[in-house]
Amino acid sequence: MKIDVIKNEKDYAEFILEGEKHSFPNLLKQKLLDNSAVEFVSYLVEHPNDKKAKFVLKTKGKTPKKVLEDASKEVEKDLDEFEKNIKKTVK
Repeated sequence: MKIDVIKNEKDYAEFILEGEKHSFPNLLKQKLLDNSAVEFVSYLVEHPNDKKAKFVLKTKGKTPKKVLEDASKEVEKDLDEFEKNIKKTVK
């Protein structure tokens, strides 16, 4: 997955996740929305055949980079928990 930064300001960012349609972008968006420092986040896949998700992110009190780092840690925690549950329940 490649990240192309279009705009990166103190409390606003636009970037494109290349190689992604909806699965990961939707997960990332949800984790960002769970963060109280996120004022607004949305993404758009402009065409059904595109594998590019364009994000718009507005923050308050934290930089876009910080909230993205926090969201990635939350995704990682969820995946670790999912892996533990699989190991425990699927035989």
